Amino acid sequence: MPTVFSRIIAGELPGRFVWQDPEVTAFLTVAPLRPGHTLVVPRREIDRWTDAEGPLLARCVEVAQAVGQGVQRAWDAPRAGLVVAGFEVPHLHIHVAPVWDMSDFDFTKAKPEQDQSALDDAAGKLRAALLELGYEQARDTDRG
Repeated sequence: MPTVFSRIIAGELPGRFVWQDPEVTAFLTVAPLRPGHTLVVPRREIDRWTDAEGPLLARCVEVAQAVGQGVQRAWDAPRAGLVVAGFEVPHLHIHVAPVWDMSDFDFTKAKPEQDQSALDDAAGKLRAALLELGYEQARDTDRG
């Protein structure tokens, strides 16, 4: 059975994409820690990050770094946080979010965003920042 992330990537479920390349995609989470909280996900289903082949894991981290630069720019954040937790969905994903201090990593505060336009706005803001930084992978990200 496909994971929820595979279903988002396939277009079966909605997603607010900010990055597309042949191996990796990134989209906003529906339960953000802060606006701009993004998930970097390989297209291929891999449950644990420790099971990923080195080159694919490296590509995921490269994309996470680019997304991190974008969230810092878009929200004028002092840092971009990166977390690999792996319990929510059995599909490798890297959380990237703008952060100001350690309390921003408290996942108990992550709640589903009720205002869908807030997610749309955050995705647009992040895509614009990524494009300003020269990342063309942020263009044409309407679908996975």
